[in-house]
Amino acid sequence: MSKVIRLGTRDSELALWQANTVKDQLQALGHTVKLVPVKSTGDLILDKPLYELGITGVFTKTLDIAMINGDIDIAVHSMKDVPTALPQGIVKAAVLKRGNYMDIMAFKDNEEFLGARDAVIATGSLRRQAQWLNRYPTHTVVDLRGNVNSRLEKLYNNEWNGAIFAAAGLERIGLEPENTIGLTWMLPAPAQGAIMVVAMEDDEEVREACAQLNHEETDICVTLEREFLRELEGGCSAPIGALSYINKENIVTLKGVLLNVDGSKKLETELTAPLGKHQNLGIDCAKTILARGGRRLMTELASAGTEVNIFSTKKLTPQQQLSLNISVNADSDDFIKINFNRISPIVLKKEHKNVVFTSKNAVEAVLASRDVSGLNFENIYCVGRKTRRFIKNKFGKITHYENSAKDLANHLVEFIDGTEVTYFHGNLSLEELPVILEENNITVNAIEAYRTKLSGKSIPESVKGIMFFSPSNVDSYLKENSADKVAYCIGETTAKAAREHFTEVKVAKIPTVESVIELVNGDYPDQ
Repeated sequence: MSKVIRLGTRDSELALWQANTVKDQLQALGHTVKLVPVKSTGDLILDKPLYELGITGVFTKTLDIAMINGDIDIAVHSMKDVPTALPQGIVKAAVLKRGNYMDIMAFKDNEEFLGARDAVIATGSLRRQAQWLNRYPTHTVVDLRGNVNSRLEKLYNNEWNGAIFAAAGLERIGLEPENTIGLTWMLPAPAQGAIMVVAMEDDEEVREACAQLNHEETDICVTLEREFLRELEGGCSAPIGALSYINKENIVTLKGVLLNVDGSKKLETELTAPLGKHQNLGIDCAKTILARGGRRLMTELASAGTEVNIFSTKKLTPQQQLSLNISVNADSDDFIKINFNRISPIVLKKEHKNVVFTSKNAVEAVLASRDVSGLNFENIYCVGRKTRRFIKNKFGKITHYENSAKDLANHLVEFIDGTEVTYFHGNLSLEELPVILEENNITVNAIEAYRTKLSGKSIPESVKGIMFFSPSNVDSYLKENSADKVAYCIGETTAKAAREHFTEVKVAKIPTVESVIELVNGDYPDQ
């Protein structure tokens, strides 16, 4: 080839190492290569807006524009930084043999922080942040930007315990610190450790020259990882990891993970296929993630910072959050705090013929004061299916339950064995049950087992609906918020309290959080 191949490069140490690696390999094959320093994007002239050409990559944009302008023939990138959709007219020309794909932790003093509750870890990657917090949820992650050299300098100049780097980047410029830990449990970014050469699609001569550098096994693996990424529609803003490899038996494996930013939600998958039948692994892995809640999680990531339209007065679990429809942008917090009272051992040692619970909190409070083996309860009555399930699990028996305190009181009036009950309750429990019993000459020995503290907060004006799980939730919410929303209630007792203030009240078919979520999904169907 008589043409001099102009290889564009930025001036960072890592960019120059990668550019010179490609230059040396091409020259070893007999090609003439010239390194061309590329100016910043602000100095480049382009006839069309970037978005019309599909130029989106933060780290590749400068070289993409220079290539489209005809200033360079090829560019070299860390493949993990390249968007899955290349700009119009630019194509992959080669993928070099992959280097170390792992992430590593560089630390200053010792590794004791790994077992500590509090530690400060630095990284500019959402993927690394999310996986670290998933494993170490009490640690703090701080932002770390800049090239490899400046990031290492920041580590040593700050009161951080450690910082996370791509192993390949440090190894390539000979900067791997003495104190490092390989994070073998952390899935890397798709194509991490791989170097990609791109060229113009219509420059057949240059593409043929670069094709000689292509490492087939690496190309297969990183292609699957990037297809997984593309199918999830994720980029730098989504914590996505993927790793593919081929074993000695020619079996291709692909592992993938999707998390939310704080690491509290994690979806992962692993699929295998024989080499030659591996082509759909990337898409199949992504579809598995999407089917298990990934679609909802990606929507949450995309809508971060947008207006909240539903608020739950009880903290939702990650799985409950994922079960909300995509059109629901929900937030949640516990609007009541429960503190168990210490119940006198003398009281709990006694034989209690008829015991009444109107909440699971009361049962938990009793068990916090005395083990179930030390309790002598003959007949146990309760309100609510959730409380019934909990009692059956702990005590192995239950005499009767109803869905409301009023219905339970009426049942006791007619069927109670004796004329006395022991009623374990909270400080905000409704008086309906003891009033009905006492009006019918049944003695109520009331014991305050727990205290409920209202701890609501002001919610955004954008919220259209509130999820309530107890009358106390309603009271707590109303301390700082208006009743001009839709109230989604877990049961009739909660709905009764809500109807005193809210115009539109909806009640779940069964008294579970999941049933309340179904109510909300009914009003916010996926498009």
